[in-house]
Amino acid sequence: MELFELGIEGIKALLDKKEVTPHEVLDAFFARINAVEGKVSAYVTQTREKAYEMAASAEKAGNSGIKTLSGIPFAIKDNLCTKGIKTTCSSKMLENFIAPYESTVTERLSGAGGVFLGKTNLDEFAMGSSTENSAFFTTKNPWDLQRIPGGSSGGSAAAVAAGECAAALGSDTGGSIRQPAALCGVVGLKPTYGRVSRYGLVAFASSLDQIGPITKTVRDAAMVLNAIAGRDPMDSTSAPLPVPDFTKAAGMDVKGLRVGIPREYFIEGMDPEVEKAVKGAVAQLEAMGAIPVEVSLPHTGYAVAAYYILATSEASSNLARYDGVKYGFRAAGKDLLDTYMQTRAQGFGPEVKRRIMLGTYALSAGYYEAYYGRAQQVRTLIKRDFEEAFRVADIIATPTSPTAAFKIGEKSADPLQMYLSDIFTISINLAGLPGISIPCGFTGTGLPIGLQLIGRHFDEEMLIRAAYAYEQSTEWHKRRPALPSDNGADKGEGPKAL
Repeated sequence: MELFELGIEGIKALLDKKEVTPHEVLDAFFARINAVEGKVSAYVTQTREKAYEMAASAEKAGNSGIKTLSGIPFAIKDNLCTKGIKTTCSSKMLENFIAPYESTVTERLSGAGGVFLGKTNLDEFAMGSSTENSAFFTTKNPWDLQRIPGGSSGGSAAAVAAGECAAALGSDTGGSIRQPAALCGVVGLKPTYGRVSRYGLVAFASSLDQIGPITKTVRDAAMVLNAIAGRDPMDSTSAPLPVPDFTKAAGMDVKGLRVGIPREYFIEGMDPEVEKAVKGAVAQLEAMGAIPVEVSLPHTGYAVAAYYILATSEASSNLARYDGVKYGFRAAGKDLLDTYMQTRAQGFGPEVKRRIMLGTYALSAGYYEAYYGRAQQVRTLIKRDFEEAFRVADIIATPTSPTAAFKIGEKSADPLQMYLSDIFTISINLAGLPGISIPCGFTGTGLPIGLQLIGRHFDEEMLIRAAYAYEQSTEWHKRRPALPSDNGADKGEGPKAL
Protein backbone atom coordinates (compact mmCIF):
# COMPACT_ATOMS: atom_id res chain seq x y z
CA MET A 1 0.00 0.00 0.00
CA GLU A 2 1.28 3.48 -0.89
CA LEU A 3 1.84 6.04 1.87
CA PHE A 4 -0.56 8.51 0.23
CA GLU A 5 -3.36 5.96 0.53
CA LEU A 6 -3.11 5.96 4.32
CA GLY A 7 -4.96 8.18 6.75
CA ILE A 8 -3.73 9.69 10.00
CA GLU A 9 -3.86 6.48 12.01
CA GLY A 10 -1.96 4.44 9.44
CA ILE A 11 0.77 7.03 8.93
CA LYS A 12 1.10 7.64 12.67
CA ALA A 13 1.65 3.91 13.27
CA LEU A 14 4.51 3.85 10.76
CA LEU A 15 6.03 7.02 12.22
CA ASP A 16 5.78 5.71 15.78
CA LYS A 17 7.58 2.51 14.77
CA LYS A 18 10.16 4.63 12.89
CA GLU A 19 9.51 2.69 9.70
CA VAL A 20 9.27 6.02 7.88
CA THR A 21 10.28 9.60 8.67
CA PRO A 22 8.12 12.75 8.38
CA HIS A 23 10.35 13.78 5.47
CA GLU A 24 9.62 10.52 3.62
CA VAL A 25 5.89 10.91 4.29
CA LEU A 26 6.03 14.40 2.84
CA ASP A 27 7.95 13.16 -0.22
CA ALA A 28 5.21 10.59 -0.86
CA PHE A 29 2.38 13.11 -0.65
CA PHE A 30 4.08 15.73 -2.81
CA ALA A 31 4.81 13.02 -5.38
CA ARG A 32 1.09 12.19 -5.32
CA ILE A 33 0.20 15.87 -5.72
CA ASN A 34 2.57 16.08 -8.69
CA ALA A 35 0.86 13.06 -10.25
CA VAL A 36 -2.82 14.02 -9.89
CA GLU A 37 -3.20 17.70 -8.98
CA GLY A 38 -3.26 18.68 -12.65
CA LYS A 39 -6.47 16.66 -12.98
CA VAL A 40 -8.14 17.32 -9.60
CA SER A 41 -7.20 21.00 -9.00
CA ALA A 42 -7.63 20.83 -5.22
CA TYR A 43 -4.98 23.35 -4.16
CA VAL A 44 -4.92 27.13 -4.59
CA THR A 45 -1.49 27.37 -2.95
CA GLN A 46 1.10 24.70 -2.18
CA THR A 47 3.49 25.42 0.70
CA ARG A 48 6.33 23.00 -0.01
CA GLU A 49 9.14 24.91 1.67
CA LYS A 50 7.04 25.54 4.77
CA ALA A 51 5.95 21.89 4.82
CA TYR A 52 9.50 20.57 4.88
CA GLU A 53 10.39 23.02 7.65
CA MET A 54 7.41 21.73 9.66
CA ALA A 55 8.36 18.12 8.88
CA ALA A 56 11.91 18.73 10.12
CA SER A 57 10.52 20.23 13.32
CA ALA A 58 8.15 17.26 13.73
CA GLU A 59 11.00 14.80 13.21
CA LYS A 60 13.04 16.53 15.89
CA ALA A 61 10.15 16.70 18.40
CA GLY A 62 8.74 13.22 17.79
CA ASN A 63 5.38 12.32 19.38
CA SER A 64 6.24 13.69 22.80
CA GLY A 65 3.78 15.76 24.82
CA ILE A 66 1.05 17.28 22.70
CA LYS A 67 2.68 16.30 19.41
CA THR A 68 0.01 13.68 18.78
CA LEU A 69 -0.21 14.46 15.04
CA SER A 70 3.53 14.78 14.54
CA GLY A 71 4.47 14.54 10.85
CA ILE A 72 0.90 14.11 9.57
CA PRO A 73 0.34 16.04 6.28
CA PHE A 74 -2.75 18.27 6.23
CA ALA A 75 -4.47 20.51 3.68
CA ILE A 76 -6.07 23.73 4.93
CA LYS A 77 -9.16 25.33 3.42
CA ASP A 78 -8.17 28.71 2.02
CA ASN A 79 -10.51 30.73 4.21
CA LEU A 80 -8.45 29.97 7.32
CA CYS A 81 -5.73 32.52 8.05
CA THR A 82 -2.17 31.20 7.94
CA LYS A 83 0.48 33.71 8.92
CA GLY A 84 2.82 34.62 6.08
CA ILE A 85 0.89 32.51 3.56
CA LYS A 86 -1.77 33.66 1.12
CA THR A 87 -5.36 33.40 2.35
CA THR A 88 -7.48 34.09 -0.74
CA CYS A 89 -10.95 32.69 0.01
CA SER A 90 -10.76 31.78 -3.71
CA SER A 91 -11.70 35.39 -4.47
CA LYS A 92 -10.05 38.06 -6.59
CA MET A 93 -10.79 40.37 -3.67
CA LEU A 94 -8.13 38.58 -1.58
CA GLU A 95 -6.06 37.07 -4.38
CA ASN A 96 -2.80 38.53 -3.04
CA PHE A 97 -3.70 38.84 0.65
CA ILE A 98 -1.12 37.42 3.05
CA ALA A 99 -2.54 36.89 6.52
CA PRO A 100 -0.64 38.72 9.29
CA TYR A 101 -1.75 36.23 11.95
CA GLU A 102 -2.57 32.54 12.44
CA SER A 103 -6.04 31.10 12.95
CA THR A 104 -6.53 29.27 16.23
CA VAL A 105 -7.24 25.93 14.55
CA THR A 106 -4.14 25.98 12.36
CA GLU A 107 -2.06 27.11 15.34
CA ARG A 108 -3.40 24.18 17.39
CA LEU A 109 -2.91 21.74 14.54
CA SER A 110 0.70 22.80 14.00
CA GLY A 111 1.17 22.70 17.79
CA ALA A 112 0.11 19.05 17.66
CA GLY A 113 2.80 18.41 15.05
CA GLY A 114 0.71 18.66 11.88
CA VAL A 115 2.44 19.54 8.61
CA PHE A 116 0.68 21.83 6.10
CA LEU A 117 0.89 20.93 2.41
CA GLY A 118 -1.06 23.95 1.20
CA LYS A 119 -4.36 25.82 0.99
CA THR A 120 -7.35 24.27 -0.80
CA ASN A 121 -9.86 25.65 -3.26
CA LEU A 122 -13.40 26.61 -2.24
CA ASP A 123 -16.46 28.41 -3.47
CA GLU A 124 -15.64 32.11 -3.19
CA PHE A 125 -15.95 33.19 0.47
CA ALA A 126 -17.42 29.71 1.11
CA MET A 127 -20.60 30.60 -0.79
CA GLY A 128 -21.63 27.58 -2.81
CA SER A 129 -22.21 23.84 -2.96
CA SER A 130 -20.00 22.79 -5.87
CA THR A 131 -16.69 24.73 -5.82
CA GLU A 132 -17.71 26.12 -9.21
CA ASN A 133 -17.92 29.59 -7.64
CA SER A 134 -14.16 29.80 -7.06
CA ALA A 135 -12.68 32.83 -8.80
CA PHE A 136 -9.72 30.72 -9.93
CA PHE A 137 -10.85 27.28 -11.17
CA THR A 138 -13.27 24.43 -10.51
CA THR A 139 -12.06 21.50 -8.44
CA LYS A 140 -12.93 18.08 -9.90
CA ASN A 141 -14.38 15.08 -8.09
CA PRO A 142 -11.68 12.34 -7.96
CA TRP A 143 -14.34 9.67 -8.55
CA ASP A 144 -15.39 11.29 -11.85
CA LEU A 145 -13.42 14.26 -13.15
CA GLN A 146 -16.48 15.50 -15.05
CA ARG A 147 -18.37 16.03 -11.78
CA ILE A 148 -18.27 18.51 -8.92
CA PRO A 149 -16.69 17.59 -5.56
CA GLY A 150 -19.34 19.46 -3.58
CA GLY A 151 -18.79 22.69 -1.71
CA SER A 152 -17.81 24.92 -0.33
CA SER A 153 -14.94 22.78 1.07
CA GLY A 154 -14.62 20.98 -2.26
CA GLY A 155 -10.86 21.37 -2.47
CA SER A 156 -10.33 19.87 0.98
CA ALA A 157 -12.66 16.90 0.33
CA ALA A 158 -11.18 16.22 -3.10
CA ALA A 159 -7.63 16.40 -1.73
CA VAL A 160 -8.43 13.81 0.95
CA ALA A 161 -10.23 11.50 -1.51
CA ALA A 162 -7.44 11.76 -4.10
CA GLY A 163 -4.68 11.02 -1.58
CA GLU A 164 -3.24 14.53 -1.88
CA CYS A 165 -3.20 14.85 1.93
CA ALA A 166 -3.85 12.59 4.90
CA ALA A 167 -6.59 14.88 6.24
CA ALA A 168 -7.88 18.42 5.82
CA LEU A 169 -9.66 21.24 7.57
CA GLY A 170 -12.88 22.68 6.17
CA SER A 171 -15.57 25.08 7.29
CA ASP A 172 -19.31 24.41 7.42
CA THR A 173 -21.95 27.15 7.25
CA GLY A 174 -24.81 25.17 5.72
CA GLY A 175 -23.23 21.80 4.93
CA SER A 176 -19.86 22.79 3.48
CA ILE A 177 -17.92 20.03 5.27
CA ARG A 178 -20.51 17.25 5.20
CA GLN A 179 -21.84 17.61 1.64
CA PRO A 180 -18.46 17.53 -0.16
CA ALA A 181 -17.33 14.72 2.16
CA ALA A 182 -20.38 12.71 1.08
CA LEU A 183 -19.85 13.41 -2.63
CA CYS A 184 -16.14 12.52 -2.43
CA GLY A 185 -16.60 9.37 -0.33
CA VAL A 186 -14.76 10.55 2.80
CA VAL A 187 -15.64 11.51 6.39
CA GLY A 188 -16.68 15.08 7.25
CA LEU A 189 -17.39 16.23 10.81
CA LYS A 190 -19.13 19.51 11.67
CA PRO A 191 -18.74 20.11 15.42
CA THR A 192 -21.30 21.83 17.63
CA TYR A 193 -21.29 25.60 17.20
CA GLY A 194 -18.86 26.83 19.86
CA ARG A 195 -16.88 23.58 20.16
CA VAL A 196 -14.09 24.90 17.89
CA SER A 197 -12.75 28.46 17.79
CA ARG A 198 -13.59 30.53 14.71
CA TYR A 199 -10.74 32.98 15.29
CA GLY A 200 -8.93 33.40 11.99
CA LEU A 201 -11.76 31.98 9.89
CA VAL A 202 -12.75 34.56 7.28
CA ALA A 203 -16.36 35.21 8.19
CA PHE A 204 -19.29 34.29 5.95
CA ALA A 205 -22.20 33.99 8.40
CA SER A 206 -20.87 34.30 11.93
CA SER A 207 -23.77 32.61 13.75
CA LEU A 208 -23.56 29.57 11.46
CA ASP A 209 -19.87 29.06 10.55
CA GLN A 210 -17.99 26.21 12.17
CA ILE A 211 -14.61 24.58 11.43
CA GLY A 212 -14.08 20.82 11.33
CA PRO A 213 -12.06 17.93 9.90
CA ILE A 214 -12.36 16.03 6.62
CA THR A 215 -10.62 12.67 6.88
CA LYS A 216 -10.44 9.13 5.53
CA THR A 217 -11.87 7.50 8.66
CA VAL A 218 -14.01 8.36 11.67
CA ARG A 219 -11.17 7.74 14.11
CA ASP A 220 -8.99 10.15 12.14
CA ALA A 221 -11.71 12.80 12.47
CA ALA A 222 -11.81 12.24 16.23
CA MET A 223 -8.04 12.70 16.44
CA VAL A 224 -8.20 16.02 14.60
CA LEU A 225 -11.12 17.21 16.73
CA ASN A 226 -9.05 16.42 19.85
CA ALA A 227 -6.39 18.79 18.55
CA ILE A 228 -8.53 21.75 17.47
CA ALA A 229 -11.44 21.81 19.96
CA GLY A 230 -11.69 23.87 23.13
CA ARG A 231 -12.25 27.31 24.57
CA ASP A 232 -10.36 30.18 22.96
CA PRO A 233 -10.20 33.67 24.54
CA MET A 234 -9.90 35.11 21.02
CA ASP A 235 -13.42 33.85 20.16
CA SER A 236 -16.20 34.89 22.52
CA THR A 237 -18.55 32.31 20.97
CA SER A 238 -16.28 29.35 21.79
CA ALA A 239 -17.75 27.34 24.65
CA PRO A 240 -15.93 27.11 28.01
CA LEU A 241 -16.39 23.34 28.17
CA PRO A 242 -13.83 20.58 28.77
CA VAL A 243 -12.70 18.66 25.69
CA PRO A 244 -13.01 14.88 26.11
CA ASP A 245 -10.79 12.40 24.28
CA PHE A 246 -13.08 11.82 21.32
CA THR A 247 -11.10 8.77 20.16
CA LYS A 248 -12.35 6.84 23.21
CA ALA A 249 -15.85 6.85 21.70
CA ALA A 250 -14.50 5.01 18.65
CA GLY A 251 -14.83 1.36 19.60
CA MET A 252 -17.97 1.49 21.75
CA ASP A 253 -20.89 -0.58 20.49
CA VAL A 254 -24.30 0.79 19.47
CA LYS A 255 -26.45 -1.75 21.29
CA GLY A 256 -29.59 0.00 22.60
CA LEU A 257 -28.76 3.27 20.82
CA ARG A 258 -31.95 4.94 19.58
CA VAL A 259 -31.57 6.13 15.98
CA GLY A 260 -34.16 8.70 14.92
CA ILE A 261 -35.42 8.55 11.35
CA PRO A 262 -37.09 11.88 10.41
CA ARG A 263 -39.96 11.34 8.01
CA GLU A 264 -39.37 14.80 6.45
CA TYR A 265 -35.90 13.83 5.20
CA PHE A 266 -37.03 11.08 2.86
CA ILE A 267 -38.65 13.26 0.26
CA GLU A 268 -39.93 13.20 -3.30
CA GLY A 269 -37.14 13.98 -5.74
CA MET A 270 -34.41 12.24 -3.77
CA ASP A 271 -32.24 9.91 -5.82
CA PRO A 272 -33.63 6.37 -5.24
CA GLU A 273 -30.07 5.00 -4.96
CA VAL A 274 -29.34 7.49 -2.16
CA GLU A 275 -32.51 6.53 -0.31
CA LYS A 276 -31.75 2.82 -0.65
CA ALA A 277 -28.17 3.23 0.61
CA VAL A 278 -29.17 5.33 3.62
CA LYS A 279 -31.99 2.99 4.60
CA GLY A 280 -29.54 0.11 4.21
CA ALA A 281 -27.16 1.88 6.61
CA VAL A 282 -29.95 2.26 9.18
CA ALA A 283 -30.76 -1.44 8.78
CA GLN A 284 -27.08 -2.23 9.38
CA LEU A 285 -27.11 -0.19 12.60
CA GLU A 286 -30.26 -2.04 13.65
CA ALA A 287 -28.56 -5.37 13.00
CA MET A 288 -25.79 -4.23 15.34
CA GLY A 289 -28.26 -3.59 18.14
CA ALA A 290 -29.41 0.00 17.54
CA ILE A 291 -33.12 0.77 17.78
CA PRO A 292 -34.69 2.79 14.90
CA VAL A 293 -37.41 5.22 15.98
CA GLU A 294 -39.46 7.51 13.80
CA VAL A 295 -39.16 11.22 14.62
CA SER A 296 -40.63 14.35 13.11
CA LEU A 297 -38.92 17.63 12.29
CA PRO A 298 -41.99 19.49 11.03
CA HIS A 299 -40.33 22.82 10.20
CA THR A 300 -37.72 21.28 7.89
CA GLY A 301 -39.54 22.64 4.84
CA TYR A 302 -38.80 26.21 5.93
CA ALA A 303 -35.09 25.64 6.59
CA VAL A 304 -33.68 26.56 3.18
CA ALA A 305 -35.66 29.80 2.99
CA ALA A 306 -34.73 30.80 6.55
CA TYR A 307 -31.08 29.92 5.97
CA TYR A 308 -30.78 31.99 2.81
CA ILE A 309 -32.16 35.03 4.61
CA LEU A 310 -30.02 34.67 7.74
CA ALA A 311 -26.80 33.63 6.00
CA THR A 312 -27.00 36.30 3.31
CA SER A 313 -27.87 38.98 5.87
CA GLU A 314 -24.79 38.12 7.91
CA ALA A 315 -22.71 37.91 4.73
CA SER A 316 -23.88 41.37 3.69
CA SER A 317 -22.62 42.74 7.00
CA ASN A 318 -19.38 40.73 7.10
CA LEU A 319 -18.37 41.50 3.54
CA ALA A 320 -18.93 45.23 3.91
CA ARG A 321 -15.28 45.45 5.08
CA TYR A 322 -14.01 44.77 1.56
CA ASP A 323 -14.00 48.33 0.29
CA GLY A 324 -10.56 48.61 -1.35
CA VAL A 325 -9.22 50.85 1.41
CA LYS A 326 -7.86 48.71 4.24
CA TYR A 327 -6.58 45.58 2.46
CA GLY A 328 -7.20 43.35 -0.51
CA PHE A 329 -8.06 44.28 -4.08
CA ARG A 330 -8.55 47.95 -4.98
CA ALA A 331 -9.91 49.24 -8.29
CA ALA A 332 -9.11 52.70 -9.58
CA GLY A 333 -12.03 55.10 -9.18
CA LYS A 334 -12.75 58.75 -9.89
CA ASP A 335 -13.35 59.44 -6.22
CA LEU A 336 -13.80 57.53 -2.94
CA LEU A 337 -17.37 56.39 -3.65
CA ASP A 338 -16.47 55.27 -7.16
CA THR A 339 -13.45 53.38 -5.76
CA TYR A 340 -15.77 51.53 -3.37
CA MET A 341 -18.20 50.65 -6.14
CA GLN A 342 -15.59 49.60 -8.70
CA THR A 343 -13.66 47.56 -6.14
CA ARG A 344 -16.70 45.55 -5.10
CA ALA A 345 -17.99 45.22 -8.67
CA GLN A 346 -14.69 43.83 -9.93
CA GLY A 347 -13.49 42.01 -6.81
CA PHE A 348 -16.55 39.88 -6.03
CA GLY A 349 -17.91 37.10 -8.23
CA PRO A 350 -21.57 36.68 -9.30
CA GLU A 351 -22.66 34.36 -6.45
CA VAL A 352 -21.12 36.56 -3.75
CA LYS A 353 -22.80 39.62 -5.26
CA ARG A 354 -26.11 37.77 -5.38
CA ARG A 355 -25.91 36.90 -1.70
CA ILE A 356 -24.81 40.38 -0.66
CA MET A 357 -27.81 41.85 -2.49
CA LEU A 358 -30.22 39.34 -0.95
CA GLY A 359 -28.87 40.04 2.53
CA THR A 360 -28.83 43.80 2.13
CA TYR A 361 -32.44 43.74 0.98
CA ALA A 362 -33.49 41.54 3.92
CA LEU A 363 -31.87 43.97 6.38
CA SER A 364 -33.17 47.15 4.76
CA ALA A 365 -35.64 49.48 6.45
CA GLY A 366 -39.19 48.22 6.19
CA TYR A 367 -38.16 44.63 5.45
CA TYR A 368 -36.06 43.68 8.47
CA GLU A 369 -38.92 42.26 10.57
CA ALA A 370 -40.69 40.72 7.61
CA TYR A 371 -37.63 38.77 6.50
CA TYR A 372 -34.72 38.65 8.96
CA GLY A 373 -36.90 38.76 12.07
CA ARG A 374 -39.22 36.07 10.81
CA ALA A 375 -36.31 33.87 9.69
CA GLN A 376 -34.92 34.05 13.23
CA GLN A 377 -38.27 32.86 14.54
CA VAL A 378 -38.20 29.91 12.12
CA ARG A 379 -34.69 29.14 13.32
CA THR A 380 -36.00 28.87 16.88
CA LEU A 381 -38.75 26.50 15.73
CA ILE A 382 -36.22 24.29 13.93
CA LYS A 383 -34.08 24.15 17.06
CA ARG A 384 -37.15 23.15 19.10
CA ASP A 385 -37.96 20.41 16.57
CA PHE A 386 -34.58 18.83 17.23
CA GLU A 387 -35.00 19.18 20.99
CA GLU A 388 -38.27 17.26 20.77
CA ALA A 389 -36.75 14.61 18.50
CA PHE A 390 -33.87 14.05 20.92
CA ARG A 391 -36.34 13.21 23.68
CA VAL A 392 -36.87 9.86 21.97
CA ALA A 393 -33.64 9.49 19.96
CA ASP A 394 -29.94 9.51 20.83
CA ILE A 395 -28.85 10.36 17.29
CA ILE A 396 -30.68 11.15 14.06
CA ALA A 397 -29.83 9.48 10.72
CA THR A 398 -30.50 11.13 7.35
CA PRO A 399 -29.02 11.34 3.85
CA THR A 400 -26.24 13.93 3.62
CA SER A 401 -27.18 14.98 0.09
CA PRO A 402 -30.32 14.21 -1.95
CA THR A 403 -28.18 13.11 -4.91
CA ALA A 404 -24.68 11.92 -5.69
CA ALA A 405 -22.24 14.35 -7.34
CA PHE A 406 -23.72 16.11 -10.38
CA LYS A 407 -21.87 17.14 -13.51
CA ILE A 408 -19.88 20.37 -13.67
CA GLY A 409 -22.14 23.09 -15.09
CA GLU A 410 -25.34 21.07 -14.59
CA LYS A 411 -26.85 23.41 -11.96
CA SER A 412 -24.75 26.57 -12.26
CA ALA A 413 -27.42 28.37 -14.30
CA ASP A 414 -30.12 27.64 -11.68
CA PRO A 415 -29.16 29.02 -8.24
CA LEU A 416 -32.31 27.64 -6.59
CA GLN A 417 -31.49 24.07 -7.62
CA MET A 418 -27.97 24.60 -6.35
CA TYR A 419 -29.28 25.90 -3.00
CA LEU A 420 -31.46 22.80 -2.62
CA SER A 421 -28.32 20.64 -2.69
CA ASP A 422 -27.92 21.53 1.00
CA ILE A 423 -31.50 20.74 2.03
CA PHE A 424 -30.44 17.98 4.45
CA THR A 425 -27.51 19.82 6.03
CA ILE A 426 -28.76 23.38 6.56
CA SER A 427 -31.03 22.69 9.55
CA ILE A 428 -28.11 21.41 11.62
CA ASN A 429 -26.29 24.75 11.25
CA LEU A 430 -29.43 26.70 12.11
CA ALA A 431 -29.77 24.66 15.30
CA GLY A 432 -26.02 24.70 16.08
CA LEU A 433 -25.87 20.90 16.31
CA PRO A 434 -22.99 18.55 15.49
CA GLY A 435 -23.20 16.35 12.41
CA ILE A 436 -21.01 13.85 10.60
CA SER A 437 -21.13 12.40 7.09
CA ILE A 438 -19.70 8.94 6.46
CA PRO A 439 -19.65 6.79 3.31
CA CYS A 440 -22.58 4.37 3.14
CA GLY A 441 -22.61 3.13 -0.44
CA PHE A 442 -22.15 3.88 -4.11
CA THR A 443 -24.44 4.49 -7.05
CA GLY A 444 -24.55 2.11 -9.98
CA THR A 445 -22.10 4.40 -11.79
CA GLY A 446 -19.60 4.30 -8.92
CA LEU A 447 -20.32 7.62 -7.19
CA PRO A 448 -20.13 7.82 -3.37
CA ILE A 449 -23.21 8.24 -1.15
CA GLY A 450 -23.07 9.73 2.35
CA LEU A 451 -24.96 8.95 5.56
CA GLN A 452 -25.45 11.92 7.91
CA LEU A 453 -25.67 11.40 11.65
CA ILE A 454 -26.82 14.30 13.85
CA GLY A 455 -26.24 14.58 17.59
CA ARG A 456 -27.24 16.66 20.59
CA HIS A 457 -25.33 19.84 21.37
CA PHE A 458 -21.74 19.04 22.42
CA ASP A 459 -22.33 15.30 22.09
CA GLU A 460 -19.78 14.62 19.36
CA GLU A 461 -18.83 11.48 21.29
CA MET A 462 -22.19 9.89 20.47
CA LEU A 463 -21.74 10.72 16.79
CA ILE A 464 -18.25 9.25 16.72
CA ARG A 465 -19.45 6.15 18.59
CA ALA A 466 -22.22 5.41 16.08
CA ALA A 467 -20.28 6.49 12.98
CA TYR A 468 -17.23 4.40 13.88
CA ALA A 469 -19.31 1.32 14.68
CA TYR A 470 -21.08 1.56 11.32
CA GLU A 471 -17.86 2.30 9.44
CA GLN A 472 -16.08 -0.73 10.88
CA SER A 473 -18.98 -3.01 9.98
CA THR A 474 -18.76 -2.07 6.28
CA GLU A 475 -16.13 -1.73 3.57
CA TRP A 476 -17.26 1.56 1.99
CA HIS A 477 -14.54 3.68 3.60
CA LYS A 478 -11.82 1.43 2.17
CA ARG A 479 -12.64 2.22 -1.44
CA ARG A 480 -10.53 4.80 -3.26
CA PRO A 481 -11.02 6.46 -6.64
CA ALA A 482 -8.81 5.21 -9.47
CA LEU A 483 -7.48 8.43 -10.97
CA PRO A 484 -5.98 8.37 -14.49
CA SER A 485 -2.44 8.36 -13.10
CA ASP A 486 -3.12 5.26 -10.97
CA ASN A 487 -1.91 1.90 -12.23
CA GLY A 488 -4.55 0.25 -14.36
CA ALA A 489 -6.94 3.22 -14.36
CA ASP A 490 -6.28 4.00 -18.01
CA LYS A 491 -7.60 0.53 -18.85
CA GLY A 492 -10.98 1.47 -17.47
CA GLU A 493 -10.72 -0.31 -14.14
CA GLY A 494 -13.16 0.72 -11.42
CA PRO A 495 -12.57 2.09 -7.92
CA LYS A 496 -9.76 0.54 -5.93
CA ALA A 497 -10.41 -1.22 -2.64
CA LEU A 498 -7.71 -1.10 0.03
